Amino acid sequence: MIRIKKYAAIDIGSNAMRLLITNIVEQDGKEAQFNKNALVRVPIRLGQDSFTVGEISQENIERMIDAMKAFRLLMKVHKVEKYLAFATSAMREANNAYEVVDIINREADIKIEVIDGKKEAIIIASTDLHHLLKSDKTYLYMDVGGGSTEFSLFSNGKIIISKSFKAGTVRLLNEMVSDVVWQEMENWIKLNTQGYDEVTLIGSGGNINKLFKMSGKIQNKPLSFIYLNSQYTLLNSLTYEQRISELGLNPDRADVIIPATQIYLNAMKWSGARNIYVPKIGLSDGIVKAMYYGKI
Repeated sequence: MIRIKKYAAIDIGSNAMRLLITNIVEQDGKEAQFNKNALVRVPIRLGQDSFTVGEISQENIERMIDAMKAFRLLMKVHKVEKYLAFATSAMREANNAYEVVDIINREADIKIEVIDGKKEAIIIASTDLHHLLKSDKTYLYMDVGGGSTEFSLFSNGKIIISKSFKAGTVRLLNEMVSDVVWQEMENWIKLNTQGYDEVTLIGSGGNINKLFKMSGKIQNKPLSFIYLNSQYTLLNSLTYEQRISELGLNPDRADVIIPATQIYLNAMKWSGARNIYVPKIGLSDGIVKAMYYGKI
C-alpha cells in the first residue's frame, strides 16, 4: 500500500526566494521517498536592501507579497497539506523584518519564521546525504547563499560540527565581507579538518548547481579543484553582459556566481579537498525532511 503526502518548503534567501513542493511516498517496510514535484524560484534580492540600507525596501515588500500570494495559490492547487516558510540572513539582519513578516502573514496568509545561522546550518545538514556519505570518509558540506555560508563536517556517517559565517555572495558583491570573517572561516575549516587524512567537499546552492550543469558531468560525479579554478578564471575574464549572452546565465546569477566560486575554491584549498560533489539539495530539501521527521 502506497501513501503519498505533499509537503512544501519556502526558503526566503538573500538573493532569491524558493518554493519547493515535494511528494513523500510512504510504503510499508520501506524508507520514505522524497520526490521533487515543483520548484519555483523568484529573484528578489533582499540582501541588497538589508546589507546596505538595513531594512527591506517598500518595493521589495510589495514584490514579496505578490510572490507569497502566488506560492499560497500554488500550494493550494498542488493540495499541499503542510508547509514551513523560513527566512535567512537578509531578513534576520533587516530592522523591519518582523514588520514584513506581519504584513505577509496578513496579506498572503503565509507564516514566516526568521531563523538564525545555527538553525539554518542544522536544517541544511538534515538533508539526505546517505547516497554520498561513505562511512569511512570525511566530508565538509557547505551551502553558499547570498548572505551567509553554512558548513557541516561529517565523519563516519555522522555530523560532527556545524557553523555559519556571514560570508555570502551579495555581501561580497557589496564588499561587506571583512578580512576578519575570511580569517575566521579559514581558521575554522583548518581546525576542524586537520585531524583527517582526506576531506571531500559537498556543495549546495544555486551557483554551484549552475557550475555543475555547465560542466556537463553526470550526477554523482564530482567537480575537481582544477576545473572549478579554470571556471573562476573564465568567469572573471568575461564582462557581466558576456556572462549573460555567451554563457546563458540569468541576470541575477551572472554577478553572484563569481564570489560564490571564490568561496568554494577557498574552502577546498583550506580543507585540502581535491573534489566537490554537487547533489541537488539545499535548505528547502532540509526543511521538508526535518518537517516530516519531526525535527522542527
